[in-house]
Amino acid sequence: MSKWNLIVDVERCENCNNCFLADKDEYCGNDFPGYTAEQPRHGHRWIDIKRRERGSGSLIDVAYMPTMCNQCQDPTCVKMAQNGEIYQREDGIVIIDPIKAKGAKRLVKSCPYGHIWWNEELELPQKWFFDAHLLDSGWKEPRCVQSCATGALTSIKIDDDKMADKAKQENLEVLEPEHNTKPRIWYKNLYRFNSEHIAGSVVVNTNGIVDCAEGATVTLYCDGTKVAEQTTDFFGDFKFDELAANSGSYQLEITFNEHAYKHTLELTQSINLGALLVNA
Repeated sequence: MSKWNLIVDVERCENCNNCFLADKDEYCGNDFPGYTAEQPRHGHRWIDIKRRERGSGSLIDVAYMPTMCNQCQDPTCVKMAQNGEIYQREDGIVIIDPIKAKGAKRLVKSCPYGHIWWNEELELPQKWFFDAHLLDSGWKEPRCVQSCATGALTSIKIDDDKMADKAKQENLEVLEPEHNTKPRIWYKNLYRFNSEHIAGSVVVNTNGIVDCAEGATVTLYCDGTKVAEQTTDFFGDFKFDELAANSGSYQLEITFNEHAYKHTLELTQSINLGALLVNA
């Protein structure tokens, strides 16, 4: 049977918060019997956008990553529910029953991703449930997808085997796979959030004049093994991405007009090496 999945493209998210605001607009002050009670105006972030800054100076990037209930295929929250307070539908959507779950604060800790929230006033655990009430009424996608101006969010209803093939073909990943819950929220370009980079600018000194070295060849080695090679752009900039944190010793070899420069570093987190001078 086809199941609902959501694809989040980290590279496309610009932190406009349309998805967060659409969620608030849908659930604050609104009660949907059988699906959820109203969401508190403050405190809950059923759709929560995480922010990460990498690098420094002129070679810095910032990534935004929307997070929400992962609609897991093997949800721990359902396993911990004793009397059907949380259940999974045939289409994969996980629902917290707003009647049965009343008073069950213990269920907040059942989510390893921290996406079950406690409504103190109503004494109720709550979370995002893929806007199932809208889908059941004929909507083709949840409101967060409908409101996303940059196309960072895409919903798809597909069987598990086809989704697994799609994930492999498009290099989609899930958050914290070590929990083994098999999330149906998938991430594209996740390296922007969970990997590191080495960046810098190559400049050349020609007869006392220092200028950007466009077209310099920059080769990256890790413990003597070649990792990648790039050519600097108009500004002399280069950037090697998708590197693991604390991944050891790296060596840079830069050649420009038959002149060479070497640099060694230990990579802990993303770094901007600044201007690297090659004398011509």
